[in-house]
Amino acid sequence: QVQLVESGGGLVQVGDSLRLSCAASGRTFSTMAWFRQAPGKEREFVAAISWSGYTYADSVKGRFTIARDNAKNTVVLQMNSLKAEDTAVYYCAAGPGGRVRSRYDYWGQGTQDTVSS
Repeated sequence: QVQLVESGGGLVQVGDSLRLSCAASGRTFSTMAWFRQAPGKEREFVAAISWSGYTYADSVKGRFTIARDNAKNTVVLQMNSLKAEDTAVYYCAAGPGGRVRSRYDYWGQGTQDTVSS
């Protein structure tokens, strides 16, 4: 059975950092990604990492870093210089890849990140 379990969310202030982790079990995936959903908004792409590279949303480029540990089947999202608009529920996803939500078959339960100004 495939499971994605996120950890690391919390409440921080503007300019602070947070590190999210996602542990996958059951199988390995070519691509793992992070999406987020703010209140009243659609779930949006944040970052993805595959065997061949990574990609970021423009809104987080230069502030967020995605990395994976293949031996542990985990992916992390290091978030620096956080802004109030980064406040959202962050979801880990796994699947064939891309920036589109429908390209991902498996999802974590989500972790709330709140950036207070």
